Amino acid sequence: MFLSFEGIDGSGKSTQARLLADALRAEGRDVVLTREPGGSAGAEEIRRLLVEGAGERWSAETECLLFTAARRDHLERTIRPALDAGRIVITDRFADSTRVYQGAARGDLRTMVDQLHELSIGVEPDRTFVIDIDPAVGLARGQARGGNEDRFESLGLGFQEKLAAGFRALSREYPGRVRLIDGSGTPEQVAERVRAAL
Repeated sequence: MFLSFEGIDGSGKSTQARLLADALRAEGRDVVLTREPGGSAGAEEIRRLLVEGAGERWSAETECLLFTAARRDHLERTIRPALDAGRIVITDRFADSTRVYQGAARGDLRTMVDQLHELSIGVEPDRTFVIDIDPAVGLARGQARGGNEDRFESLGLGFQEKLAAGFRALSREYPGRVRLIDGSGTPEQVAERVRAAL
């Protein structure tokens, strides 16, 4: 089974991906927990180009190409081998992030995103969980984390609001795959909602 977690910056999706992986492992399941951009050696190198530096470092078109290159390496080196071995793969972000970030919020590039995905990736998760929270809360969390992976947070609240709207729209576009999860409350309360949706 291939599962993905999506949401705006600071939504808690990384925490929820980890909590679900831990819960499934406790049940004796073989789980690979991974992330994007990253999840393989080559993709981690591309990650640094994407998440560090100034907000306007790359155009939305260049971001699409870099994310797709990272995703292809991730798919080849981590996701496919794990799925072929019968393992459960949980990824913190996948193609839906590119559909929303570059396809809707950073530019009107959805056609380009979809064409690149079809040509280079060609796979969707079995289930996607979008952790939905107030963009102001997510931005405050993201800024409080510190570190140097804050390129998208630096684009401000208006950008996070566009992202939130984009992720909500995805849940309507792909109702068979995408589940919108209320991200309010404790991590454990959110994890219960995720498990119910799974």
